[in-house]
Amino acid sequence: MKTNVVIIGGGPSGLLLSQLLNKAGIGTVVLERRSRDYVLSRIRAGVLESGTVDLLRRAGCDARMDREGHPHEGCYLSTERGMFRVDFRDLCDNEVMVYGQTEVTEDLYAAQDAIGATIVHEAMEVMPHDLDGSPYVTYEKDGETHRIACDFVAGCDGYHGVSRTVIPADRKHEIERVYPFGWLGILSRTKPAADELIYANHPRGFALASMRNENLSRYYIQVPMEDDPDKWSDDAFWAELKRRLPDEVADTMETGASIDKSIAPLRSYVCTTMRHGALFLAGDAAHIVPPTGAKGLNLAMSDIHYLSEGLLAWYGSGEASGLETYSDRALLRVWRAIRFSWWMTSILHRYPQQDEFDQRMQEMELENLRDLDAARRAMALNYVGLPL
Repeated sequence: MKTNVVIIGGGPSGLLLSQLLNKAGIGTVVLERRSRDYVLSRIRAGVLESGTVDLLRRAGCDARMDREGHPHEGCYLSTERGMFRVDFRDLCDNEVMVYGQTEVTEDLYAAQDAIGATIVHEAMEVMPHDLDGSPYVTYEKDGETHRIACDFVAGCDGYHGVSRTVIPADRKHEIERVYPFGWLGILSRTKPAADELIYANHPRGFALASMRNENLSRYYIQVPMEDDPDKWSDDAFWAELKRRLPDEVADTMETGASIDKSIAPLRSYVCTTMRHGALFLAGDAAHIVPPTGAKGLNLAMSDIHYLSEGLLAWYGSGEASGLETYSDRALLRVWRAIRFSWWMTSILHRYPQQDEFDQRMQEMELENLRDLDAARRAMALNYVGLPL
């Protein structure tokens, strides 16, 4: 086979890139290690920045999002002094969209099917080759080895994917911060606790009340990383969550059986080498953020914005500057999101070695957000997403 761009990874970033390129007449092949059913069963982020919403509109994947998504013009922060709201619309005239990653992926699959894009599921042993010469990608399917010649390879296969591993160690620079706690999260078919997200700083640890839709809620509590989710009964989780949320929320919260329960580690990670020859990394293949700032999916989509611009210019007019500057452009936004997610994590969580000084500084950060318009505006601008 031969195509213009081989995309490794059939998650939302890979599918979005394929959609944008195919709409412009640029051929792609998407290679996904898992089945389509498995990809669509993954439960991930549900808060879309305004820039991500615009990208999905450009890709022609906005109809169901507009019908079923929930625009949020603010969020709540809860402290021991009570709960207050950060009003995005008032502070920066913008909003976010609550719409689950699973739904985004379903919409992208439907759009890809409609234009006849090539997606190979259960492609095993995927490997890029000759990235500094005549690139090609091999994979195994049904016991046979296949080879695809191409111009470029997009590595959208996540943190554990193969794409980043093919970059030689002497050309790759990685930076990481691992946080000393995790998030125990559940998904439940219950009415959300509030009309917008609640981020809670509590002496017992962080909590988040989130949602997917009017009848599907997502909740998290901070726990030690060594905790076992199987040892948390639903009743124990609800009791602990209620302790950490404001009384007026906890007293009226609808509870029910969990349909998903897991512990997610928190870390900040950046591979500052986002291009190697004909290979371009995007999304979790290049960077990981703590979920506190709701930036993971949105950063992946912003990478695709920059990469698709570069590829469209190259195929349209032979202009290579967009590809040559891809890593620098993407990383500027990545580091801003890394900073914001680190900041949100630092002011909302209780750290194992936190002393009185650390506690006072954390409290003052939250007091500034409560009392200062400028502090709330800086948070709002970053939360809704800096311009692409």
